Amino acid sequence: MAINDEGEIRELLSRPRRIAVVGASPNPARASNEVLGFLVRQGHDVIAVNPGHAGATIHGAPVVATLANVEPPAEIVDIFRNSAEASAAVDEAIVHGAKAVWMQIGVIDHDAARRAEAAGLTVVMDRCPKVEIPRLGLLK
Repeated sequence: MAINDEGEIRELLSRPRRIAVVGASPNPARASNEVLGFLVRQGHDVIAVNPGHAGATIHGAPVVATLANVEPPAEIVDIFRNSAEASAAVDEAIVHGAKAVWMQIGVIDHDAARRAEAAGLTVVMDRCPKVEIPRLGLLK
């Protein structure tokens, strides 16, 4: 489960997935809002995770308080938290049963990435699916 392996990134993004976006914001000026909307438009089953907005929707995606509230489990956990808070989100993704963790551009935590890899998860770090999908020719 190599970090940022091109083939694994292509596999993760090549078909619709259940994706939990941790740190999703209803504010259209925030990158998490833009990426969440993009993932929805690409046909992914997206769940927003933000305790301050649980019960609402963002781009039609339901918002839940914690990753534990995502049922069935997400295949990919996309982390929009700062690097200092990424570790806790990665640990939650491991417990949640995710297949992959995706740390957004600027979110870097090598220790958390190693823990996720050791638990069998694919790890993508310091990248954005909104950038990777068009770059890989996977736009729907």
